[in-house]
Amino acid sequence: MSGRFEEAGRRRVLVRIHGKVQGVWFRAWTEETASRLGLQGWVRNRRDGTVEALFDGASEAVEAMLEACREGPRLAQVTSVEGHDQPAPEAGQGTPGFHQRPTI
Repeated sequence: MSGRFEEAGRRRVLVRIHGKVQGVWFRAWTEETASRLGLQGWVRNRRDGTVEALFDGASEAVEAMLEACREGPRLAQVTSVEGHDQPAPEAGQGTPGFHQRPTI
C-alpha cells in the first residue's frame, strides 16, 4: 500500500482486486463483509476483469477488509490486491453506507 492517510484512527483505501473475481459473487460478498465491519464506501466491476472498491472507516476494520479481500468469497481466485490510501473526503462528501456501483 502506498503512503497511509490516517486521521483519528480512520483510513480510506482504494483497492483493485485481480484474479477470478467476476461472476463469483465478489461484489455481493464485499458489500456484506464491509457492512458487517462498519465500513463506508463502494464496490464495482471493471471491464478489465478486476474488482475495484473504496473502503473507508476505522483503521482496524479497513485492514481486516483488505485481509479478507486476499481470500474473497468461496468461488473467487484472488491473485493480487493493490491498494492506495486516499485523502479524507471533504465535509459532507463521504459515501454513506456501503453499496455496489455499476461496472466501468
